[in-house]
Amino acid sequence: MTNFSDDGKYHRMFIDGEFVDARSGESVDVENPANEEVIYSVPNGGVADAVAALESADRAKAQWAATPAVERGQILSRLAGLISKNRERLAKILVREMGKTYTLALGEVDVSADFINFPAQSARRIEGDILPSDLPNEHIQIHKVPYGVTVGIAAWNFPLALACRKIGPALTTGNVMVVKPPTVTPVAVLCLGELALEAGVPPGVLNLVAGGGSTLGEELVTNPLTKLISMTGSTSTGQQIFRKAAERLTAVRLELGGKAPFILLADGHVDKAVEAAVVSRHLNSGQVCTCPERFYIEDAVYDEFVEKYSARVGALRLGDPMKPTTDIGPKVNAAETQRLEQMVDDAVAAGARVAIGGKRPSGAEFERGHWYEPTVLTECTHEMAVMRDEVFGVVSPFMRVSGFEEALALANDSDFGLAAFLFTKDLVKVQRAVAELEFGEIYVNRPMGEQRQGFHNGHKLSGIGGEDGRYGMDNYLEKKTMYVNFG
Repeated sequence: MTNFSDDGKYHRMFIDGEFVDARSGESVDVENPANEEVIYSVPNGGVADAVAALESADRAKAQWAATPAVERGQILSRLAGLISKNRERLAKILVREMGKTYTLALGEVDVSADFINFPAQSARRIEGDILPSDLPNEHIQIHKVPYGVTVGIAAWNFPLALACRKIGPALTTGNVMVVKPPTVTPVAVLCLGELALEAGVPPGVLNLVAGGGSTLGEELVTNPLTKLISMTGSTSTGQQIFRKAAERLTAVRLELGGKAPFILLADGHVDKAVEAAVVSRHLNSGQVCTCPERFYIEDAVYDEFVEKYSARVGALRLGDPMKPTTDIGPKVNAAETQRLEQMVDDAVAAGARVAIGGKRPSGAEFERGHWYEPTVLTECTHEMAVMRDEVFGVVSPFMRVSGFEEALALANDSDFGLAAFLFTKDLVKVQRAVAELEFGEIYVNRPMGEQRQGFHNGHKLSGIGGEDGRYGMDNYLEKKTMYVNFG
């Protein structure tokens, strides 16, 4: 029975190479955030479904680990090619279930394929070490081996890309994986099942299960078959997973929330900084963990930057995400929109000034759906929630700073440490930022955007582990030491 249809409304889970309903028979609806219409329905899996997926993965793990790495890479390259082949169809699903613009959705599909293709092409490059022994006629061999059954949990803002970011390195390194897509945006991820079948991924190597975090998700995290958990999502959810995984000392890789500072110093290129900030802040309706979330602008260029930035923000077009002229789509759901609105209202009540936006848009086009105008807040203080808590939306709060020292101190005065931005021509300050900015990813004189060969990781409450590149692949491998005496 087919599962992959952009005009079909029901999408099944994928367990042991077959498309299945929840064992309870329950399902949940998926809403289009642009108009609040129900567009899809997916199984509402529970504990029994999680167990079935994990047991399927456990049965498949030995044979998959024994499959030559180059063969695993070839299968995954075929999967990446099929994702690219279905680019437009997957992109339309992403637009409908998540609300991102069609242009961005096409980009997400491209990145998803690359997240699988990059590690697949590195299958022959999985390396260990041979070390000299203190004893005669002996070698010390450090082997890198797969964990076995792993669990991937993806966030709702880039569901397909984040799932593939985990699937690629996990399967390339010989692990099997059970993927739980986000509850609010599960459909594009579930569509990977049919593509995996066509690519020749053996049954059980990749399972896709949909359901709630407190039922299906908890079982995936706490089940003794699970040896590693890779999760992208909120810090609070990551902390819960970390606590539950601690009971069995299950390995965890967590990419969590962010509160990225954007620092512009007086010697920085103002126009270049404006363009980078506008693009980075408003991508995906501001729903990106590495978006600039707080702006520290040196006093000498503060007024110029705010004026130019506000003008650019005011020109952004909010509307139907399928239209090529649209820059910003809706928020993902009502709760996220209400939270954004409350944070702006609280900031204004505390003394911030609305330079542009600050409300929900009016007009017939916006009567239904989860919309909020791109907003610029000036005269913010560091104590405001909008400067300290993750906003995850199109709101830009600004503060004046006296220079690099103050900006550095304010940037580091945060529980988060995922990404940061710095615009300056002073190489001394750039090198100091490398040493002193407490963030895992720093963008200097450019907009955000990771590359596959880099390493995406957070410090502090922004996570542990990291993804991408050879360091990301290493996170899916355990070390086994062999003392081989041949005397």
